Order: sequence, then structure tokens, then C-alpha cells
Amino acid sequence: MKKFIWASWVLVMLAVAGYYGYVLLEADNKEALLIGEASHGHFQIELAYSGCHTEAFGGPELIQEACVSCHGAELAEANDTHPKKKFTDPRNADRLSVVDARYCVSCHTEHRKEITAPMGVTLPADYCFHCHIDVGDDRESHQDLAFDSCASAGCHNYYDNRALFEDFLVDNHTGPWLKEMARLTNPNGAAILASKRIPEQQPAFPGQKAAHPDIHHEWSGSSHADAGVDCGGCHSDTGSNEWIEKPGIEQCQSCHIDEADSFKSGKHGMRLAQSLPAIRPADSKMSFKETAMSLQQGCNSCHSAHRTDTLFAASEACLTCHNDEHSLGFEASPHGQLLSQAIAGVIPVEQAVSCATCHMPREENIVNGETLVQVNHNQNHNLRPNEKMIRPVCMQCHNLGFSIDALADPTLINNNFNGKPATHIPSIDWSLKRVID
Repeated sequence: MKKFIWASWVLVMLAVAGYYGYVLLEADNKEALLIGEASHGHFQIELAYSGCHTEAFGGPELIQEACVSCHGAELAEANDTHPKKKFTDPRNADRLSVVDARYCVSCHTEHRKEITAPMGVTLPADYCFHCHIDVGDDRESHQDLAFDSCASAGCHNYYDNRALFEDFLVDNHTGPWLKEMARLTNPNGAAILASKRIPEQQPAFPGQKAAHPDIHHEWSGSSHADAGVDCGGCHSDTGSNEWIEKPGIEQCQSCHIDEADSFKSGKHGMRLAQSLPAIRPADSKMSFKETAMSLQQGCNSCHSAHRTDTLFAASEACLTCHNDEHSLGFEASPHGQLLSQAIAGVIPVEQAVSCATCHMPREENIVNGETLVQVNHNQNHNLRPNEKMIRPVCMQCHNLGFSIDALADPTLINNNFNGKPATHIPSIDWSLKRVID
């Protein structure tokens, strides 16, 4: 009997080992290897495990390298207020006993859904207090604040405080809540850079134009036609002259590399960056329209294949899929009404506010000594924490105080800013008082 039990145990262990060995080495679907559900920020790429776990038995340094490989540029741009060097400084060694902030995973532990808060934080909400316990001694305004309110009151963020630094608050404390003549700069970067990347010779497919006259007519009025991009410019592989029936992001990025890079850094395209199939609304945990569940997200999801319609891409394309309260409130909001007026020709298009105005803002960049205005296609870039939106977006039309108050009001966010903030964040008041005193 004992031999039978022993033999059965060995066979079961061999079967389990064989199964997981097959999954690890051969199977395309690695889901069986997951130790728990990934966070909201990483669930899309949880099956691309090598993106984070570069070696089977890698330690914290390798995991840290993986985090920085994706988020390092964003932290550098944010002027990180808690960089690693702050915690490797011997003078701050005592802080490491509270939290080892040299490593991202000390605060953002993956696969722990039961303790994961917004922004993927897995520490208790009073984590700021342990290092800043004496802040009430230095600032009278902070004496009676709750220990867990630092990062939830529109005052501080752990990394990106560009719109909340005291000097910035003081320098921008005045001005009307709504600027009289707010105009958004027209983007020109895509056209200028793409024109320089168009191949001198494109594969010719004259039979396609004859076979699809309606498509050819639609294309003839597009920006691609104006730039001289013919059928072969999109419907062929860069390494061959073979016809591609449905071009993908590989073809688009041959001219629009900056837009493609930022797209693949956001929620819509991050799976493509890991060589995974494009995300569909059905794969997400958010609220989407039933008619859109099977739509894969790519360039053509928002931009028509053969015509130029940036107004559609800037709003209607978003509302084709998104079905949450914030999205559904757009058309009735002041922002949505401005867009409707622009479409009707009542106001200039430059004064319209669309979904893309806020979530894919236009940015000035210096490329080869030339100032270009480009659209950031990473819609998650300034979404969380939302105070990142203040400088590049909100302050184009509103003053700093209104922007801070509005982004700290959950009800106002849910109805898509249809009204004014119900609460006031006193950060500017406190900063001014400190300067005066």
C-alpha cells in the first residue's frame, strides 16, 4: 500500500512538473503561471511576463530595472521628488527602516489585488506620515490634517508635483477662473516629420485604384493624398513590395513614429509594445458599450483609413467605446457644447474642447532645432494622478486655483465638469500666507 501511495505521489508530481514545464517553455498562454491578478495598470500585459521578470530567478535589482525601463522617462520628466538617490544618501538611512523606497515594488507590490489602492499602491494610506511626522511643527496649516490626507487632498503627489510646488502656486495664484479667449495651438508636428519620412519611391498598385473607386475618391481628399502618400505607401511592407490588405501600426509608424511610440506607452497600445494582440474593450474592466466590445485598438480605431477627420478622432471615436459616467457626460458639459459649436461653425475649431484636448494634449517639442506641436497619443500620460493635467491642459483655459479645485472634486469629474467645484483646496492660500509671514 505504501509503495502504491509513493508511486502515485511521484506520478502526480511528474504530471504537475510536466504541465508547468510545458506552459513555461512551449505554451503561448502563460496564464497558469500567474500568482494572482495583476493591477489595473498592468493587467493588459500580465501574460508578457518577461517584460517584468527578465530572468526566472532574478532578484529585486532586475525587477527594478524592468520598472525603470517602462517608467524611467516619465519619472525624469516629472522631476521626481522621491528619487532613488534620496534613499541611498547615508543621512536618510533611517528612512529605509520604514519603507525601502529604493525599489518600486516596496510600495507597488503586484498580484495583490486585495491590498492594491489607486495608482497601484500597496501600502497603508498613511505612508507619508512615517517620514514627515514633524511637518506639523514646521507648518501651522498642517497641524490638524489627517495622516492619510497628503496625497488625497489635491496638495501632494509622491513623484510628480510640478503643478503643486509652492513656488508655482505663488507665481500663478491670480487670474480669472476662465480665460477670455483661450485658443489651442494647431498641431503641426505629425505633418512636418511624416513628410520627411515618406519614401521617395512607393510600390505602385494601379489596379487597386480602379477596383475601389469610392475608396480612391475618399483618399483623394485626405492629408495623405496632399502629402503624396499613395496606396503603396500604407498597403505594403517596408521590406517588400507585397500588398498588405489591412495595414497595422507597423505601417503607420514608418512615418508617424512619435505618435506610435506615445500610443504604445498608453493603455490603448501598451499590449502592442509587448508583442501581444491589441486590447479590446472586452478585455478591460471598465464600462464600455456592448457594440464595441470586439473592436481592437489601433490607429484605425480613431483615424479613418482613407480620410482625414481629426474632429471624429478627438471625441466621437472615444465615445464609440467608452460608456462610463464621465464619458457619457461629455456632450452635455460646457466642453462638449464648445465642440458642438465648433463642428457647427459657430466658433473656431481652435476654441473647441474635445476628449483628446484633455487626455491627448498638444505639446511643444524641439526636434532637430525646430519647434513642433505634437499630439501626445498616450492618453494615460496625465490621467493618474490627475494633477499632472493642470499645467499642460487645464491652465490653457483656466487659472491654477480653479484647476486644482476641479480635479479634487469627484462629483465634478464624474459629470465631466458640468458646473463649478463644490470644495476649495487651500494649498494656494497656505503658500501665500507663508510668503507673507
